[in-house]
Amino acid sequence: MTDQPRPTVSVSDLRKTFYDESRGEVHAVDGLTFECFPGEVFGLLGANGAGKTTTLRMLSTVLKPTGGSASVMGHDIATEPEAVRKSLGFYSASTALYPRLTARETIDFFTRINGFPREAVDARVAELVERFGISEYENGRVDKLSSGMKQKVSIARTIAHDPPVLIFDEPTVGLDVMNALEMVKVVRELKAEGKTILYSSHIMSEVEKLCDRIGIVHRGRLLALGSLDDLRGATGEHYLEDVFLHYVKEAEGIAGEAEIGPMGELEEGVVTGRGTQAGEAGGAPHP
Repeated sequence: MTDQPRPTVSVSDLRKTFYDESRGEVHAVDGLTFECFPGEVFGLLGANGAGKTTTLRMLSTVLKPTGGSASVMGHDIATEPEAVRKSLGFYSASTALYPRLTARETIDFFTRINGFPREAVDARVAELVERFGISEYENGRVDKLSSGMKQKVSIARTIAHDPPVLIFDEPTVGLDVMNALEMVKVVRELKAEGKTILYSSHIMSEVEKLCDRIGIVHRGRLLALGSLDDLRGATGEHYLEDVFLHYVKEAEGIAGEAEIGPMGELEEGVVTGRGTQAGEAGGAPHP
C-alpha cells in the first residue's frame, strides 16, 4: 500500500469577515477546510462572490484571515508570509504587467524578486522564453504585445521561480477560445511536472476537464468536496452544472426547478429559502 503524500496546502476552518455599511458583517469565507497534494489540480467551483478569490488571496498572504489557519508547503500564512510567497505563484486574468518593461525584463524581474538562485536566473529566463515561444518578442515592451503574448508572459512570470504550488484564479476570463485552450494545456503540463494547482472557476467545462477534485463553494461555505465521479455518485447527476445546482439548491432550501445564470449563479428571484449549514448538505462527499 502506497502512503499518501503529505499535503502541500492545508486549510482549516478558514474565515474572512468584512464589514459593509449596507449589509453589516459579510462572511466572505465561512469555515473552509481542505487539503491539496502534489500533482493535483484542485478546483474551487462557485458563482461570482462565492468566496473563491478571497480564499486564494488569503492563501497568497494578500489578505489576512479573520479566523482559522492555513499553510503552504508547511509555512503558516499568518506567521511565515515571506516563505509562503516563495512557495507559490499566483495567476489571475486581471493581474497587470508592468507596461514599460520588456517581456524578458518582466520574467527576469519576477525570477529575482521571488528568491530564485542568482547564479541560475539567466538560464531560467532563457528556458521560459523558449518554453512559451516568446523569443521573437522578448525585447518588446509589454504594452505593445498582443493579448495572447501578454498571457504567455504572465504565465512565465507566475512560474518564474519554479514554485511547487500554483494558484490560477479565474484564469480564462476575457480570453478568446484559442488563448483559453492554451491555458488549459499549460495547466495540464504543470500538473504533469508535479505541481500542486489550485484552480478557481465558474466555467463548468474547464473544471470538468482539468480538476482531479472539486470543492463546491457557495456563500463562503464548502458544500461538497470530491472527484467528479464522487460528486456524480452522491447526487445522481451526470453533468457538473447539474451537480453544482443540486448542492446550491439544497443549501438554499429550494424545491423544484431553478436555472444557473451565465456566470454560474442562481438566476435572480429563484432563491427563496434560507440556507443550511455547509455540513448539513445531505449526501455531500467530504474528505
